[in-house]
Amino acid sequence: MTTFIQHFLAARRVSTPLIAVQTPDPAATIQGIIAALNGKAPAILHWDFARGMAGVNDAGKTAFKNLGVDPMATINPVEALTLAAKLPEDAILFMANAQNFLGKGDGSPTQAVWNLRDAYKATGRTLILLTPGMRLPPEVEQDIMILVEPLPTPEDLEQIVMEQFAAAGLPLPAKSETVRAVDALCGLAAFSAEQVTAMSLTKNGLNFEGLWERKRQVIEQTPGLSVWRGGETFADIGGCDNVKGFISKLLKGNEPPRVIVFIDEIEKAVAGSGGDGGAGDTSGVSQEMNGTLLTEMQNSDASGLLFLGPPGAAKSAMAKAAGAEGGIPTIAFDFSAMKASLVGQSGERLRAALRVVEAVGQGRALYVATCNSIGALSPELRRRFTEGTFFFDLPSADERDAIWAIYLAKYKVSGERPNDTGWTGAEIKTCCRNAWKLKLSLVEASAYLVPVAKSAGARIEKLRQQASGNFVSASYPGLYNFEQIAAAPEPRGRKISAGVK
Repeated sequence: MTTFIQHFLAARRVSTPLIAVQTPDPAATIQGIIAALNGKAPAILHWDFARGMAGVNDAGKTAFKNLGVDPMATINPVEALTLAAKLPEDAILFMANAQNFLGKGDGSPTQAVWNLRDAYKATGRTLILLTPGMRLPPEVEQDIMILVEPLPTPEDLEQIVMEQFAAAGLPLPAKSETVRAVDALCGLAAFSAEQVTAMSLTKNGLNFEGLWERKRQVIEQTPGLSVWRGGETFADIGGCDNVKGFISKLLKGNEPPRVIVFIDEIEKAVAGSGGDGGAGDTSGVSQEMNGTLLTEMQNSDASGLLFLGPPGAAKSAMAKAAGAEGGIPTIAFDFSAMKASLVGQSGERLRAALRVVEAVGQGRALYVATCNSIGALSPELRRRFTEGTFFFDLPSADERDAIWAIYLAKYKVSGERPNDTGWTGAEIKTCCRNAWKLKLSLVEASAYLVPVAKSAGARIEKLRQQASGNFVSASYPGLYNFEQIAAAPEPRGRKISAGVK
Protein backbone atom coordinates (compact mmCIF):
# COMPACT_ATOMS: atom_id res chain seq x y z
CA MET A 1 0.00 0.00 0.00
CA THR A 2 2.84 2.41 0.86
CA THR A 3 4.51 2.00 -2.53
CA PHE A 4 1.19 2.45 -4.33
CA ILE A 5 0.48 5.69 -2.44
CA GLN A 6 3.97 6.97 -3.18
CA HIS A 7 3.45 6.34 -6.89
CA PHE A 8 0.07 8.05 -6.79
CA LEU A 9 1.42 11.13 -5.01
CA ALA A 10 4.29 11.32 -7.50
CA ALA A 11 1.77 11.20 -10.35
CA ARG A 12 -0.23 14.02 -8.75
CA ARG A 13 2.89 16.16 -8.33
CA VAL A 14 3.50 16.09 -12.08
CA SER A 15 -0.20 16.61 -12.90
CA THR A 16 -0.84 13.18 -14.40
CA PRO A 17 -4.43 13.61 -15.65
CA LEU A 18 -5.62 10.04 -16.28
CA ILE A 19 -4.88 7.12 -13.94
CA ALA A 20 -6.29 3.59 -13.92
CA VAL A 21 -6.00 1.86 -10.54
CA GLN A 22 -6.32 -1.91 -10.40
CA THR A 23 -7.57 -2.61 -6.90
CA PRO A 24 -9.27 -5.48 -5.04
CA ASP A 25 -10.96 -3.01 -2.68
CA PRO A 26 -11.99 0.33 -4.26
CA ALA A 27 -13.35 1.76 -1.00
CA ALA A 28 -10.05 1.11 0.79
CA THR A 29 -8.20 2.64 -2.16
CA ILE A 30 -10.22 5.85 -1.94
CA GLN A 31 -9.75 6.05 1.84
CA GLY A 32 -6.02 5.45 1.49
CA ILE A 33 -5.63 8.21 -1.09
CA ILE A 34 -7.64 10.69 0.96
CA ALA A 35 -5.59 9.90 4.06
CA ALA A 36 -2.37 10.32 2.07
CA LEU A 37 -3.40 13.85 1.04
CA ASN A 38 -2.99 14.69 4.74
CA GLY A 39 -5.92 17.07 5.09
CA LYS A 40 -4.97 19.03 1.99
CA ALA A 41 -7.54 17.28 -0.15
CA PRO A 42 -9.03 19.22 -3.06
CA ALA A 43 -12.57 18.57 -4.27
CA ILE A 44 -12.99 14.79 -4.35
CA LEU A 45 -15.93 13.20 -6.16
CA HIS A 46 -17.08 9.68 -6.92
CA TRP A 47 -19.15 8.17 -9.72
CA ASP A 48 -20.79 4.77 -10.23
CA PHE A 49 -23.51 3.30 -12.44
CA ALA A 50 -26.12 3.21 -9.67
CA ARG A 51 -25.74 6.59 -7.96
CA GLY A 52 -24.12 8.76 -10.60
CA MET A 53 -21.74 11.51 -9.49
CA ALA A 54 -21.52 12.82 -5.92
CA GLY A 55 -19.10 14.65 -3.68
CA VAL A 56 -16.96 12.63 -1.27
CA ASN A 57 -15.60 15.42 0.94
CA ASP A 58 -17.02 18.88 1.69
CA ALA A 59 -15.12 20.49 -1.19
CA GLY A 60 -16.37 17.77 -3.53
CA LYS A 61 -19.97 18.21 -2.39
CA THR A 62 -19.71 21.95 -2.99
CA ALA A 63 -18.20 21.40 -6.43
CA PHE A 64 -20.99 19.06 -7.44
CA LYS A 65 -23.65 21.41 -6.07
CA ASN A 66 -22.20 24.19 -8.23
CA LEU A 67 -22.77 22.02 -11.32
CA GLY A 68 -26.52 22.31 -10.71
CA VAL A 69 -27.51 18.80 -11.81
CA ASP A 70 -29.34 15.89 -10.27
CA PRO A 71 -27.00 12.96 -9.46
CA MET A 72 -29.35 10.57 -11.27
CA ALA A 73 -28.85 12.61 -14.45
CA THR A 74 -25.17 11.63 -14.41
CA ILE A 75 -25.56 7.85 -14.39
CA ASN A 76 -24.52 7.61 -18.04
CA PRO A 77 -20.68 7.58 -18.07
CA VAL A 78 -20.43 9.83 -21.14
CA GLU A 79 -22.63 12.46 -19.50
CA ALA A 80 -20.62 12.19 -16.28
CA LEU A 81 -17.30 12.54 -18.11
CA THR A 82 -18.59 15.51 -20.09
CA LEU A 83 -19.70 17.16 -16.85
CA ALA A 84 -16.33 16.34 -15.28
CA ALA A 85 -14.74 18.92 -17.58
CA LYS A 86 -16.41 21.60 -15.41
CA LEU A 87 -14.91 20.48 -12.10
CA PRO A 88 -12.60 22.96 -10.30
CA GLU A 89 -8.81 22.95 -10.44
CA ASP A 90 -6.99 20.12 -8.64
CA ALA A 91 -10.23 18.11 -8.35
CA ILE A 92 -10.10 14.30 -8.18
CA LEU A 93 -12.87 12.20 -9.71
CA PHE A 94 -13.05 8.47 -8.95
CA MET A 95 -15.04 6.36 -11.43
CA ALA A 96 -15.98 2.87 -10.28
CA ASN A 97 -15.83 -0.30 -12.41
CA ALA A 98 -14.29 1.40 -15.41
CA GLN A 99 -13.91 -1.97 -17.13
CA ASN A 100 -17.67 -1.94 -17.70
CA PHE A 101 -17.66 1.15 -19.91
CA LEU A 102 -14.14 1.87 -21.16
CA GLY A 103 -13.61 0.44 -24.63
CA LYS A 104 -17.18 -0.85 -24.82
CA GLY A 105 -20.05 -0.03 -27.15
CA ASP A 106 -19.62 2.74 -29.69
CA GLY A 107 -16.45 4.09 -28.08
CA SER A 108 -18.08 7.25 -26.71
CA PRO A 109 -16.86 6.72 -23.10
CA THR A 110 -13.32 6.13 -24.35
CA GLN A 111 -13.48 9.34 -26.37
CA ALA A 112 -14.91 11.22 -23.38
CA VAL A 113 -12.00 10.06 -21.22
CA TRP A 114 -9.47 11.14 -23.83
CA ASN A 115 -11.16 14.55 -24.12
CA LEU A 116 -10.25 15.25 -20.48
CA ARG A 117 -6.53 14.58 -20.90
CA ASP A 118 -5.18 18.00 -21.87
CA ALA A 119 -7.70 20.02 -19.84
CA TYR A 120 -6.96 18.03 -16.69
CA LYS A 121 -3.20 18.16 -17.28
CA ALA A 122 -3.29 21.96 -17.47
CA THR A 123 -5.33 22.38 -14.28
CA GLY A 124 -3.93 19.67 -11.98
CA ARG A 125 -7.13 17.64 -12.03
CA THR A 126 -7.10 13.82 -11.95
CA LEU A 127 -9.51 11.22 -13.27
CA ILE A 128 -9.03 7.91 -11.43
CA LEU A 129 -10.55 4.86 -13.13
CA LEU A 130 -11.08 2.13 -10.53
CA THR A 131 -11.14 -1.47 -11.74
CA PRO A 132 -10.41 -4.98 -10.49
CA GLY A 133 -8.48 -5.40 -13.74
CA MET A 134 -8.91 -4.53 -17.39
CA ARG A 135 -7.07 -4.09 -20.65
CA LEU A 136 -7.04 -0.49 -21.81
CA PRO A 137 -8.47 0.16 -25.28
CA PRO A 138 -5.79 1.10 -27.83
CA GLU A 139 -7.23 4.60 -28.23
CA VAL A 140 -6.08 5.59 -24.74
CA GLU A 141 -3.49 3.01 -23.69
CA GLN A 142 -0.69 5.58 -24.13
CA ASP A 143 -2.61 8.28 -22.27
CA ILE A 144 -3.61 6.49 -19.06
CA MET A 145 -1.12 5.62 -16.33
CA ILE A 146 -1.80 2.23 -14.72
CA LEU A 147 -1.19 1.76 -11.00
CA VAL A 148 -1.71 -1.58 -9.27
CA GLU A 149 -2.66 -1.55 -5.62
CA PRO A 150 -1.45 -4.80 -4.07
CA LEU A 151 -3.39 -6.78 -1.53
CA PRO A 152 -2.69 -5.89 2.13
CA THR A 153 0.76 -6.66 3.49
CA PRO A 154 1.24 -8.78 6.64
CA GLU A 155 1.70 -5.54 8.58
CA ASP A 156 -1.62 -4.22 7.25
CA LEU A 157 -3.35 -7.47 8.18
CA GLU A 158 -1.86 -7.45 11.67
CA GLN A 159 -3.35 -3.99 12.20
CA ILE A 160 -6.73 -5.22 10.96
CA VAL A 161 -6.64 -8.14 13.42
CA MET A 162 -5.80 -5.82 16.32
CA GLU A 163 -8.58 -3.41 15.37
CA GLN A 164 -11.16 -6.21 15.22
CA PHE A 165 -10.17 -7.52 18.64
CA ALA A 166 -10.39 -4.00 20.07
CA ALA A 167 -13.77 -3.37 18.43
CA ALA A 168 -15.13 -6.58 19.95
CA GLY A 169 -13.88 -5.60 23.39
CA LEU A 170 -11.58 -8.63 23.60
CA PRO A 171 -8.05 -8.70 25.03
CA LEU A 172 -5.46 -8.27 22.30
CA PRO A 173 -4.13 -11.63 21.05
CA ALA A 174 -0.68 -13.00 21.83
CA LYS A 175 2.00 -12.57 19.20
CA SER A 176 1.84 -16.25 18.21
CA GLU A 177 -1.92 -16.00 17.71
CA THR A 178 -1.52 -12.84 15.65
CA VAL A 179 1.04 -14.53 13.39
CA ARG A 180 -1.36 -17.44 12.79
CA ALA A 181 -4.19 -15.02 12.02
CA VAL A 182 -2.10 -13.02 9.55
CA ASP A 183 -0.98 -16.22 7.85
CA ALA A 184 -4.62 -17.24 7.44
CA LEU A 185 -5.63 -13.81 6.09
CA CYS A 186 -2.85 -13.35 3.51
CA GLY A 187 -4.41 -13.03 0.07
CA LEU A 188 -7.57 -11.21 1.14
CA ALA A 189 -8.52 -7.62 0.41
CA ALA A 190 -8.74 -5.31 3.44
CA PHE A 191 -12.53 -5.33 3.63
CA SER A 192 -12.71 -9.12 3.28
CA ALA A 193 -10.02 -9.54 5.93
CA GLU A 194 -12.01 -7.36 8.34
CA GLN A 195 -15.22 -9.30 7.76
CA VAL A 196 -13.58 -12.72 7.96
CA THR A 197 -11.78 -11.81 11.18
CA ALA A 198 -14.90 -10.35 12.78
CA MET A 199 -16.98 -13.44 11.92
CA SER A 200 -14.32 -15.77 13.32
CA LEU A 201 -14.03 -14.06 16.73
CA THR A 202 -15.26 -15.92 19.79
CA LYS A 203 -15.09 -15.22 23.51
CA ASN A 204 -11.90 -17.28 23.61
CA GLY A 205 -10.25 -15.56 20.66
CA LEU A 206 -10.12 -16.58 17.01
CA ASN A 207 -11.68 -19.70 15.59
CA PHE A 208 -8.84 -20.53 13.19
CA GLU A 209 -10.66 -23.33 11.38
CA GLY A 210 -13.54 -20.96 10.70
CA LEU A 211 -11.05 -18.28 9.67
CA TRP A 212 -9.43 -20.59 7.11
CA GLU A 213 -12.76 -21.79 5.77
CA ARG A 214 -14.03 -18.25 5.24
CA LYS A 215 -10.74 -17.38 3.58
CA ARG A 216 -11.16 -20.33 1.22
CA GLN A 217 -14.62 -19.11 0.32
CA VAL A 218 -13.34 -15.61 -0.45
CA ILE A 219 -10.43 -16.89 -2.55
CA GLU A 220 -12.84 -19.01 -4.56
CA GLN A 221 -14.70 -15.86 -5.62
CA THR A 222 -11.73 -15.23 -7.94
CA PRO A 223 -12.55 -16.91 -11.28
CA GLY A 224 -10.50 -20.06 -11.76
CA LEU A 225 -9.29 -20.44 -8.16
CA SER A 226 -10.31 -23.10 -5.66
CA VAL A 227 -8.74 -24.26 -2.42
CA TRP A 228 -8.19 -27.99 -2.02
CA ARG A 229 -9.98 -29.18 1.12
CA GLY A 230 -8.86 -32.82 1.16
CA GLY A 231 -6.55 -33.72 4.01
CA GLU A 232 -4.53 -36.43 2.24
CA THR A 233 -0.83 -36.54 3.00
CA PHE A 234 2.06 -38.55 1.57
CA ALA A 235 1.10 -41.46 3.85
CA ASP A 236 -2.08 -41.85 1.77
CA ILE A 237 -0.10 -42.39 -1.44
CA GLY A 238 1.73 -45.65 -2.15
CA GLY A 239 5.14 -45.50 -3.85
CA CYS A 240 6.69 -42.38 -5.43
CA ASP A 241 9.28 -42.30 -2.65
CA ASN A 242 11.82 -40.18 -4.52
CA VAL A 243 9.50 -37.25 -5.23
CA LYS A 244 8.04 -37.52 -1.71
CA GLY A 245 11.51 -37.14 -0.27
CA PHE A 246 12.33 -34.18 -2.50
CA ILE A 247 9.15 -32.28 -1.67
CA SER A 248 9.62 -33.02 2.04
CA LYS A 249 13.05 -31.40 1.84
CA LEU A 250 11.56 -28.35 0.11
CA LEU A 251 8.90 -28.05 2.81
CA LYS A 252 11.54 -28.17 5.55
CA GLY A 253 14.21 -26.15 3.75
CA ASN A 254 15.54 -22.66 4.36
CA GLU A 255 12.76 -20.97 2.36
CA PRO A 256 9.79 -23.34 2.54
CA PRO A 257 6.83 -22.52 0.29
CA ARG A 258 3.82 -20.84 1.87
CA VAL A 259 1.35 -22.05 -0.75
CA ILE A 260 1.14 -24.82 -3.36
CA VAL A 261 -0.28 -23.71 -6.73
CA PHE A 262 -1.68 -26.79 -8.44
CA ILE A 263 -2.15 -26.69 -12.22
CA ASP A 264 -3.67 -29.93 -13.48
CA GLU A 265 -3.02 -31.03 -17.07
CA ILE A 266 -1.22 -27.84 -17.93
CA GLU A 267 -0.70 -28.93 -21.53
CA LYS A 268 -4.45 -28.53 -22.13
CA ALA A 269 -4.54 -25.12 -20.48
CA VAL A 270 -1.89 -23.69 -22.80
CA ALA A 271 -2.66 -25.79 -25.89
CA GLY A 272 -1.81 -23.87 -29.04
CA SER A 273 0.58 -21.47 -27.32
CA GLY A 274 3.80 -22.70 -28.85
CA GLY A 275 4.40 -26.35 -27.95
CA ASP A 276 4.85 -29.10 -30.52
CA GLY A 277 1.45 -30.55 -29.78
CA GLY A 278 -0.51 -27.28 -29.78
CA ALA A 279 -4.06 -27.30 -31.07
CA GLY A 280 -3.55 -24.08 -33.00
CA ASP A 281 -5.44 -21.55 -30.90
CA THR A 282 -6.12 -18.67 -33.28
CA SER A 283 -7.90 -16.46 -30.74
CA GLY A 284 -4.68 -15.53 -28.95
CA VAL A 285 -6.15 -16.41 -25.55
CA SER A 286 -3.86 -19.38 -24.85
CA GLN A 287 -0.81 -17.46 -26.04
CA GLU A 288 -1.59 -14.52 -23.78
CA MET A 289 -2.27 -16.71 -20.73
CA ASN A 290 0.91 -18.68 -21.37
CA GLY A 291 2.89 -15.44 -21.58
CA THR A 292 1.25 -14.01 -18.46
CA LEU A 293 2.11 -17.13 -16.45
CA LEU A 294 5.69 -17.07 -17.75
CA THR A 295 6.14 -13.43 -16.80
CA GLU A 296 4.69 -13.84 -13.32
CA MET A 297 6.79 -16.89 -12.50
CA GLN A 298 9.92 -15.11 -13.71
CA ASN A 299 9.22 -11.78 -11.99
CA SER A 300 8.34 -13.40 -8.67
CA ASP A 301 11.23 -15.86 -8.94
CA ALA A 302 8.72 -18.63 -8.25
CA SER A 303 9.85 -22.23 -8.06
CA GLY A 304 8.01 -25.05 -9.74
CA LEU A 305 7.76 -28.79 -10.19
CA LEU A 306 6.52 -30.51 -13.33
CA PHE A 307 4.96 -33.97 -13.00
CA LEU A 308 4.88 -36.00 -16.20
CA GLY A 309 3.31 -39.42 -16.62
CA PRO A 310 0.31 -41.47 -17.75
CA PRO A 311 -3.14 -40.85 -16.25
CA GLY A 312 -3.73 -42.33 -12.81
CA ALA A 313 -0.06 -42.48 -11.82
CA ALA A 314 -0.56 -40.28 -8.69
CA LYS A 315 0.63 -36.98 -10.19
CA SER A 316 -2.40 -34.99 -9.07
CA ALA A 317 -2.63 -36.84 -5.77
CA MET A 318 0.99 -35.95 -5.01
CA ALA A 319 0.44 -32.27 -5.84
CA LYS A 320 -2.66 -32.05 -3.63
CA ALA A 321 -1.01 -33.93 -0.75
CA ALA A 322 2.01 -31.61 -0.75
CA GLY A 323 0.04 -28.78 0.83
CA ALA A 324 -1.40 -30.91 3.64
CA GLU A 325 2.02 -32.46 4.20
CA GLY A 326 3.51 -29.01 4.78
CA GLY A 327 0.50 -27.53 6.58
CA ILE A 328 0.01 -24.90 3.85
CA PRO A 329 -2.91 -24.25 1.48
CA THR A 330 -3.12 -25.77 -1.97
CA ILE A 331 -4.75 -23.44 -4.50
CA ALA A 332 -5.92 -25.14 -7.69
CA PHE A 333 -5.77 -23.18 -10.95
CA ASP A 334 -8.54 -23.83 -13.49
CA PHE A 335 -7.43 -22.05 -16.65
CA SER A 336 -10.64 -22.90 -18.50
CA ALA A 337 -12.64 -20.97 -15.89
CA MET A 338 -10.38 -17.95 -16.43
CA LYS A 339 -10.74 -17.92 -20.20
CA ALA A 340 -13.14 -15.48 -21.80
CA SER A 341 -14.07 -14.60 -25.36
CA LEU A 342 -11.87 -11.50 -25.27
CA VAL A 343 -8.10 -11.90 -25.12
CA GLY A 344 -7.58 -9.06 -22.67
CA GLN A 345 -10.29 -10.23 -20.29
CA SER A 346 -8.72 -13.68 -19.97
CA GLY A 347 -5.35 -12.17 -19.22
CA GLU A 348 -6.79 -9.88 -16.56
CA ARG A 349 -8.52 -12.79 -14.85
CA LEU A 350 -5.26 -14.70 -14.77
CA ARG A 351 -3.38 -11.67 -13.43
CA ALA A 352 -6.02 -11.23 -10.71
CA ALA A 353 -5.60 -14.88 -9.72
CA LEU A 354 -1.82 -14.52 -9.70
CA ARG A 355 -2.09 -11.47 -7.43
CA VAL A 356 -4.06 -13.57 -4.94
CA VAL A 357 -1.38 -16.29 -5.10
CA GLU A 358 1.37 -13.72 -4.60
CA ALA A 359 -0.39 -12.29 -1.57
CA VAL A 360 -1.06 -15.71 -0.03
CA GLY A 361 2.46 -16.96 -0.70
CA GLN A 362 4.25 -13.69 0.15
CA GLY A 363 6.80 -14.46 -2.57
CA ARG A 364 7.11 -18.16 -1.69
CA ALA A 365 4.70 -20.02 -3.96
CA LEU A 366 5.55 -23.49 -5.27
CA TYR A 367 3.89 -24.18 -8.62
CA VAL A 368 3.17 -27.87 -9.24
CA ALA A 369 1.87 -28.72 -12.71
CA THR A 370 0.90 -32.11 -14.08
CA CYS A 371 0.88 -33.15 -17.71
CA ASN A 372 0.36 -36.28 -19.78
CA SER A 373 2.34 -34.99 -22.77
CA ILE A 374 5.26 -32.63 -22.37
CA GLY A 375 5.50 -31.92 -26.11
CA ALA A 376 2.58 -29.49 -25.84
CA LEU A 377 4.57 -27.22 -23.49
CA SER A 378 6.81 -24.51 -24.84
CA PRO A 379 10.50 -24.71 -23.85
CA GLU A 380 10.13 -21.34 -22.11
CA LEU A 381 7.36 -22.67 -19.88
CA ARG A 382 9.27 -25.83 -19.02
CA ARG A 383 12.24 -23.77 -17.88
CA ARG A 384 10.08 -21.91 -15.36
CA PHE A 385 9.64 -25.12 -13.37
CA THR A 386 13.06 -24.73 -11.88
CA GLU A 387 12.88 -27.51 -9.29
CA GLY A 388 12.78 -30.15 -11.99
CA THR A 389 10.59 -32.54 -13.93
CA PHE A 390 9.64 -35.87 -12.36
CA PHE A 391 8.39 -38.82 -14.37
CA PHE A 392 5.61 -40.90 -12.78
CA ASP A 393 5.69 -44.36 -14.31
CA LEU A 394 3.15 -47.13 -13.81
CA PRO A 395 3.81 -48.37 -10.25
CA SER A 396 6.20 -51.27 -9.70
CA ALA A 397 5.12 -54.48 -7.99
CA ASP A 398 6.36 -53.23 -4.61
CA GLU A 399 4.61 -49.91 -5.08
CA ARG A 400 1.38 -51.69 -6.01
CA ASP A 401 1.64 -53.73 -2.81
CA ALA A 402 1.79 -50.49 -0.84
CA ILE A 403 -1.15 -49.03 -2.78
CA TRP A 404 -3.27 -52.16 -2.27
CA ALA A 405 -2.60 -52.02 1.47
CA ILE A 406 -3.83 -48.41 1.64
CA TYR A 407 -7.09 -48.99 -0.23
CA LEU A 408 -7.86 -52.43 1.20
CA ALA A 409 -7.71 -50.86 4.63
CA LYS A 410 -9.72 -47.81 3.54
CA TYR A 411 -12.58 -49.83 2.01
CA LYS A 412 -12.26 -52.79 4.41
CA VAL A 413 -12.09 -55.47 1.72
CA SER A 414 -9.79 -58.47 1.36
CA GLY A 415 -9.33 -61.66 -0.62
CA GLU A 416 -7.48 -62.83 -3.70
CA ARG A 417 -5.88 -60.00 -5.56
CA PRO A 418 -6.37 -59.90 -9.33
CA ASN A 419 -3.46 -59.85 -11.78
CA ASP A 420 -2.55 -56.16 -11.46
CA THR A 421 0.38 -56.01 -13.88
CA GLY A 422 0.45 -52.55 -15.42
CA TRP A 423 -2.23 -51.13 -13.14
CA THR A 424 -2.10 -47.56 -11.88
CA GLY A 425 -2.85 -46.50 -8.33
CA ALA A 426 -6.14 -45.00 -9.51
CA GLU A 427 -7.20 -48.38 -10.93
CA ILE A 428 -6.33 -50.18 -7.69
CA LYS A 429 -8.43 -47.65 -5.80
CA THR A 430 -11.35 -48.15 -8.20
CA CYS A 431 -11.14 -51.92 -7.87
CA CYS A 432 -11.26 -51.75 -4.05
CA ARG A 433 -14.04 -49.17 -4.05
CA ASN A 434 -16.17 -51.18 -6.50
CA ALA A 435 -15.60 -54.37 -4.54
CA TRP A 436 -16.94 -52.60 -1.44
CA LYS A 437 -19.72 -50.72 -3.18
CA LEU A 438 -21.01 -53.64 -5.28
CA LYS A 439 -20.29 -56.37 -2.71
CA LEU A 440 -17.98 -58.21 -5.10
CA SER A 441 -14.68 -59.97 -4.70
CA LEU A 442 -11.62 -58.09 -5.88
CA VAL A 443 -11.29 -60.43 -8.86
CA GLU A 444 -14.94 -59.89 -9.82
CA ALA A 445 -14.58 -56.11 -9.46
CA SER A 446 -11.50 -56.16 -11.70
CA ALA A 447 -13.63 -57.45 -14.60
CA TYR A 448 -15.16 -53.98 -14.90
CA LEU A 449 -11.77 -52.27 -15.31
CA VAL A 450 -9.77 -51.62 -18.45
CA PRO A 451 -6.29 -50.55 -17.31
CA VAL A 452 -4.83 -47.54 -19.07
CA ALA A 453 -1.81 -49.72 -19.85
CA LYS A 454 -4.07 -51.58 -22.28
CA SER A 455 -6.32 -48.80 -23.53
CA ALA A 456 -3.40 -46.44 -24.18
CA GLY A 457 -0.46 -48.84 -24.21
CA ALA A 458 1.27 -47.40 -27.27
CA ARG A 459 1.07 -43.85 -25.96
CA ILE A 460 2.46 -44.87 -22.57
CA GLU A 461 5.30 -46.76 -24.23
CA LYS A 462 6.21 -43.67 -26.24
CA LEU A 463 6.03 -41.49 -23.11
CA ARG A 464 8.32 -43.86 -21.21
CA GLN A 465 10.91 -43.84 -23.98
CA GLN A 466 10.75 -40.04 -24.15
CA ALA A 467 11.28 -39.76 -20.38
CA SER A 468 14.11 -42.31 -20.17
CA GLY A 469 17.36 -40.56 -19.34
CA ASN A 470 15.74 -37.11 -19.52
CA PHE A 471 13.65 -36.73 -16.36
CA VAL A 472 14.02 -37.64 -12.70
CA SER A 473 12.17 -40.74 -11.54
CA ALA A 474 9.36 -40.14 -9.06
CA SER A 475 9.98 -43.58 -7.57
CA TYR A 476 13.75 -43.99 -7.15
CA PRO A 477 16.82 -41.71 -7.00
CA GLY A 478 18.28 -40.50 -10.27
CA LEU A 479 17.07 -40.35 -13.83
CA TYR A 480 14.24 -42.55 -15.02
CA ASN A 481 15.54 -45.61 -16.89
CA PHE A 482 12.96 -47.34 -19.08
CA GLU A 483 15.13 -50.32 -19.92
CA GLN A 484 15.75 -51.04 -16.25
CA ILE A 485 12.03 -50.92 -15.51
CA ALA A 486 11.11 -53.08 -18.50
CA ALA A 487 13.57 -55.79 -17.42
CA ALA A 488 12.12 -56.11 -13.89
CA PRO A 489 10.02 -59.27 -13.32
CA GLU A 490 6.30 -58.93 -12.56
CA PRO A 491 4.81 -61.27 -9.91
CA ARG A 492 1.36 -62.77 -10.40
CA GLY A 493 -1.63 -62.03 -8.19
CA ARG A 494 -1.81 -63.39 -4.65
CA LYS A 495 -4.10 -63.31 -1.65
CA ILE A 496 -3.87 -60.25 0.53
CA SER A 497 -5.91 -59.02 3.49
CA ALA A 498 -6.82 -55.50 4.53
CA GLY A 499 -3.91 -53.70 6.10
CA VAL A 500 -1.26 -56.14 4.84
CA LYS A 501 1.82 -54.49 3.35
